[in-house]
Amino acid sequence: MPDAALSSLPITAFEDVAALSARRSARWRPGLAAVQGPALHNEVFGLSREAAGVGVALALALDDWRHVPRECGCEAEDRRSVLWVQTREAARLGGRPCRAGLPADLQGRVIHVLAEKVEDALFALEEGLRCRDLAFVIGEIPGNAKALDFTASRRLTLASERHGVPLFLVRLDAARDLSSARMRWEATSAPSAPPRWNAQAPGDPAWRAELFRARSHAPGEWVLEEGGKTLRADKASSETDRAVANWAAGLQHRRAPRRA
Repeated sequence: MPDAALSSLPITAFEDVAALSARRSARWRPGLAAVQGPALHNEVFGLSREAAGVGVALALALDDWRHVPRECGCEAEDRRSVLWVQTREAARLGGRPCRAGLPADLQGRVIHVLAEKVEDALFALEEGLRCRDLAFVIGEIPGNAKALDFTASRRLTLASERHGVPLFLVRLDAARDLSSARMRWEATSAPSAPPRWNAQAPGDPAWRAELFRARSHAPGEWVLEEGGKTLRADKASSETDRAVANWAAGLQHRRAPRRA
């Protein structure tokens, strides 16, 4: 933009840009829903052979659910159900959710829907997002289905934001395509830390999660670990931090308008 055009802009325009860049450069962290509210439309990409996508989706959903403030007059405990939608192909690749393996506070709340086609799964997901009696919705769709185009993704975003029901859509064995999801993750399995008291026992589940696109956060990469009712996140690498710093600096770099 020419200097003359810059000088004609009000100072508030540059202040808005600075405020926007500061918000977008804020790093994601567990428990952020207590301050900013839940992320409503999320996508998690993962391979079907290791179930990391489903694990990260459930961990993120539970982290938001446990930290969202309850409104005045509501029950102390959130007793709402959870909708879990799979296509038949997704269930064949990764298996159906096992109630006994779910967290104790979810075992009696999951409503499972098995859809024959992707179109049926998208219909069930959208209808679930319109129901405020659901705590959140999880979906599993394999590959880059033609039915899950940007229009379908946009419909899910609008339904989630209008009714306030979070969606965590797991994209099994899919390539990153066009989507209106507000937060998009890539998940892979990570080695579990050895238990404190018994080194021979299996450790808490852990995943390597890359946030490669988000509306309100800078990209980043973490090692997530689920322990009890707490989600922990450790930085994955210093290279990621440098990339985020450079990205945020580029957003904040604006020339100040000339005074008349």
